[in-house]
Amino acid sequence: MASEFMSFLAPLFLLGAAAVALPVVFHLIRRTTKVRTRFSSLLFLSPTPPRVTRRSRLEDLLLLLLRCLALVLLAFGFARPFLKDATSIDNTAAAPKRVLHLVDTSASMRRQGLWDNALAQVTRSLRSANPTDEMAVWAFDRQARPVFSFAEWNAASAGERSALAESRLRALSPGWGATRLDEALTTAAEALADRSTQSFSGIQRIVVVSDLQEGSHLEGLQAFDWPKGIDVAVEPVKPARPGNAGIQLVADSNQLPTTTQTVVRVRVVNAPDSTRGRFEVGWANPSGNGFLGTAEEVQLPAGMTKVVALNVPTHAQVSQVLLTGDDEDFDNRAYLVPPRMAAISAVYFGNDRREEAGSAYYFLARALPPTGRLAVKLAAQKPTDPVDTKTLADARIYFVADALPASLATALRLQVATGKTVVVAPRNTAALASIAPLLQASTVPVEEAAPKSYALLGTLDFQHPILAPFADPRFSDFARIHFWKYRRWDVSGQPGANVVARFDNQDPALVEIPIERGRVLVLTSGWHPDDSQLALSTKFVPLICSICEFTAEEPVVTTAWRVGDPLPVPPATGGSVRTLKVPDQPDQPFATGQTQIADTPRPGIYEVTSSETTLRYAVNLDGSESRTAVLPVESLEALGTPLRSPGAGPQPDPVRKQQLAAADAENRQKLWRWLMIATLTVLLVESAVAGWKSRRITATGEATA
Repeated sequence: MASEFMSFLAPLFLLGAAAVALPVVFHLIRRTTKVRTRFSSLLFLSPTPPRVTRRSRLEDLLLLLLRCLALVLLAFGFARPFLKDATSIDNTAAAPKRVLHLVDTSASMRRQGLWDNALAQVTRSLRSANPTDEMAVWAFDRQARPVFSFAEWNAASAGERSALAESRLRALSPGWGATRLDEALTTAAEALADRSTQSFSGIQRIVVVSDLQEGSHLEGLQAFDWPKGIDVAVEPVKPARPGNAGIQLVADSNQLPTTTQTVVRVRVVNAPDSTRGRFEVGWANPSGNGFLGTAEEVQLPAGMTKVVALNVPTHAQVSQVLLTGDDEDFDNRAYLVPPRMAAISAVYFGNDRREEAGSAYYFLARALPPTGRLAVKLAAQKPTDPVDTKTLADARIYFVADALPASLATALRLQVATGKTVVVAPRNTAALASIAPLLQASTVPVEEAAPKSYALLGTLDFQHPILAPFADPRFSDFARIHFWKYRRWDVSGQPGANVVARFDNQDPALVEIPIERGRVLVLTSGWHPDDSQLALSTKFVPLICSICEFTAEEPVVTTAWRVGDPLPVPPATGGSVRTLKVPDQPDQPFATGQTQIADTPRPGIYEVTSSETTLRYAVNLDGSESRTAVLPVESLEALGTPLRSPGAGPQPDPVRKQQLAAADAENRQKLWRWLMIATLTVLLVESAVAGWKSRRITATGEATA
């Protein structure tokens, strides 16, 4: 067993122990008069200082020893001693490392053998860490998230660090998300760069433990500026068996299968390293086990794809397509909820000429073409013309651009109370003020606002169902839309008003006001070119469609959802109780005012059920996860990733390594605390002894006198 010996982190403070000579000197030069002799006068005597002579003697040895001991203990405490293992400092040891492990928990890691291999690799790395190393473990799929941080590693003792990190690691398991390797690497690099502001002389590395499948997303690395001093090591793991096959629906958000279709197309993909080429595809039983009817046989060589058309059964409700013949089944199911086409009627109230290009009606009519999910029949009339009662009652949504007569505003309120929607895009302040009867308000406090140059949208609530389609960062930029003028409305006095969007000066831009089962949506600026660039932007058509889908009697539900996507849910009407059903989990209550399923952790059918309706959402695996061929490491290097071999990195000098090891040992032991306590104890004893002797001498002198 290696022996232990004493060392000091700040040995120069040991020079302070030389102050132990001071108490000795003071004791030698101290002159004590034991007997007081009365003398007539000292006027004719010369003063002489005390001198150390051969006749001087040390007195009060106990006090002298206590004072010397206090000084020695104090010097030792400031020198910061520690007990050091003779083998703990090795000038030939590896350089200190700060390593962040990125562990892949995406769906493709569910293949047999991958996860066990990944755990073994990370465990070996953690156990091989030196006392001077810093380790962290993060997991990633769609997003990167810390599992065991650097702060937790440093806070634990050297003997417990690896065990704590391993326990957190064992609690992980592969999920169903996509492999966003680009976001994981950039997030990890930024975390290391932030920590690099602290003093560290060693290797800083990101270690990627992943199957490194070809479907990994890398596009975010193209414009990333890598921090200096950080490199990346890739440690790929291999499955127990090569190859994989998977299926995906051939449909996107704009071309979805409807209930009127008799055929659904699915794409079958077979990996380049696959050893199988014969599969079966068909509709799954309601239980999910086995086929419903006869399956289609598919002959597919390795590395090829094929689209298969499946007839939709008319005698049974189907919701998933099944693939068999593959060894890895994580991507062998595709879920489908054919949406019903929503058909609604709309009425536009405005003084525009229908044939006038560039008017508000002109842009609105062209923003509502029939799609596979929504068909809107738009009627238009002037607000002052008589309104056909049937047209008003049949419509689900009303657009208002000009001032409404009080009678029409009151009639619209009766319609809105039944669950319909009024969209107000006022041309001027009079148009906005005219909706007071609709809101049952005495007045609408409004004034015209004309920005110095233009106004921009500053705050938007992407949790609201109308703006939920723009929540993805790729579509959430509204900064290119200029608003030349708008109506400034103080909504503080309007009960229930919800500001969905604000301008950059915090004035309301889009306001939602609930009226019983329906709602009024107010755009304080119109979309025609005189007011703004909204109608000319790419956001206008999807925004109008989102508003129409939001007000449809049968909510439009898309099938193009991926694991991890939030699902927008229309608010409940009439305060009905709703229940959320998540695949493979017990039913749970769904709040009445909740407008989003925030967490979709696995593929399957999600349902929101109430006494009035049932909304069904099909959530599928990201199709890129089926591309399991190994990604060439050169692809990362071509995107600027600083790849390094495991042994590469700057080598600090041996003296620096010794200093780091000594600081770590001293920080763990903290012997200086005990030395300070001992010093205080000695000083207390010395004070007590000195006080006792002083009282004794005083008493003796008084007795002699």
